[in-house]
Amino acid sequence: KLLESLRLPYVGSGVQASANACDKVVAKRLFRKAGLQVADDLIVKNPSDIKNAARQIVELLGSRVVIKPSRQGSALGISLCSERQEVMRALEIAMKYQGDVLVEKWITGKEITAAILEREELEVFPVIEVRTPEGTWYDYEHRCQPGKSKHVIPAQISTSQIVQVAERSKAAFAVLECRDLARVDFVVPQEGEPIILEVNTLPGMTPISLYPDAARAGGMSFERVTSHLIERAIARGSV
Repeated sequence: KLLESLRLPYVGSGVQASANACDKVVAKRLFRKAGLQVADDLIVKNPSDIKNAARQIVELLGSRVVIKPSRQGSALGISLCSERQEVMRALEIAMKYQGDVLVEKWITGKEITAAILEREELEVFPVIEVRTPEGTWYDYEHRCQPGKSKHVIPAQISTSQIVQVAERSKAAFAVLECRDLARVDFVVPQEGEPIILEVNTLPGMTPISLYPDAARAGGMSFERVTSHLIERAIARGSV
């Protein structure tokens, strides 16, 4: 929004699309309305009685849940829970961040991500499966420290699931009215349809990030991708 007020071109989605994607609760509402498959969930709004909130969560979703701050990225404040006491602690952690708390049913499956680049049309690079050591998950540490996770390209899921991931990635991109690029994250059960988690409108571009790896697998170097994005922004001009 600041760049728009200064009339400076920039790479990536516009203000509203970025805001919608950054709020997991809003994004899921839009995904569900568009018919995209998402995990069962409930929203917790700063309860004064955490013990009672945890009881309601377990009654409605069970004790195996994922608890997330609604407006954080890079897995900050996220907890995976398997019993009520963990749910209570996870609520305390998530509530330290601004906004509501999103509680989702914990779906067992593979961590899958799809990188999108907008050219003449939307293109999805080869789908990546993210693996971490047994007993861990793709939290902040495993995302940001070299050697803590492995990117498997192409993802080891069925051909039909790969097609579904690509199609739903494009659909999510369109639902949020994104622009230029995005990375769409899923959990994919061994059998069944991919469940969309979120859309990252400005995916990481570090040497260990997923988006550059996907682009290389799709035949585009980091230099070509960034040049393309800069050229799009300049051609679009200030808003």
